[in-house]
Amino acid sequence: MVIYMKAIETALSLTQAYKLGIERFEKMLGNEFSKAVESMNNSSTHIIVCGMGKSGLVGRKISSTLASTGTPSIFLHPTEAIHGDLGKVQKNSVVLLISYSGETGEIIALIPALKRLDVNIIALTGVKNSTLANISDIVLDTSVDREACPLNLAPTTSTMITMVLGDALAVSLMELKNFKQEDFALTHPGGSLGRRLLSSVKDEMKQNNLPFIDQSSIVQDVLVKMTEGRLGLALVGSKEELKGVITDGDIRRALIDNKNFSELKAKDLMNANPLTALESDNLQVAEKRMREAKVQCLIVKNLMNEVVGVIQIFE
Repeated sequence: MVIYMKAIETALSLTQAYKLGIERFEKMLGNEFSKAVESMNNSSTHIIVCGMGKSGLVGRKISSTLASTGTPSIFLHPTEAIHGDLGKVQKNSVVLLISYSGETGEIIALIPALKRLDVNIIALTGVKNSTLANISDIVLDTSVDREACPLNLAPTTSTMITMVLGDALAVSLMELKNFKQEDFALTHPGGSLGRRLLSSVKDEMKQNNLPFIDQSSIVQDVLVKMTEGRLGLALVGSKEELKGVITDGDIRRALIDNKNFSELKAKDLMNANPLTALESDNLQVAEKRMREAKVQCLIVKNLMNEVVGVIQIFE
């Protein structure tokens, strides 16, 4: 148990190192960061991100974040680059080169070829007087006082700062490009948000065996119809003329408030002004309306004002 308590102390010392790293990063933000964002925003080609080892893993994440937030980006592996993948880089591209030491051999080996392509090099490095920093157009400082690693060797705090810097670039570019939820959905069609933003109410509504009932029906028939429909509601009226809606909540309230519950009719129980949506409405917008109104269903109509379905959310 003592060993595991020591592990907690170690983890807490790491988070403290990260906090100090973030504070240092905040102080380092300045003109070079603004120049980097401007250069990337003005680029008409994919942003190229390149790094080796742990820096390469962070670089892949930065490139992926850029691409999914409105700034086209490609990750370029430095070793593959010198064996043909350099063809992915176009003239006047913006290239982010990541190397904490600024002396990574595979990165430095790329520089002559990149210079011939007249690219704009942005260095993410922790050493300002390094080879990489000296040949770069823009230098973003990722230096840290020390790594969170007890030996001050394994990339920990420095990789975190590099990732934070990459996210800061991506978010700044998002704002400049006025990147919206709808744009995010286009690059995330498989995600929950993407599905909602790209789907209409018609795509998700239930439309078979809708539980319609006449407004003169007795309460027992209402309960039977609600059970058969399995939607937790009954639709009073017809497809062409909806009179109202009865939900489980309406039944419960009537049961508590009315001594003559068994004598009630559908018209006595129904809500004559139910929340509705058009089948062409955006799914996320419809769900937002339900949450704001604190209801779990919407009655869906078409342009001819006919009831064509019911949409539900469960939380």
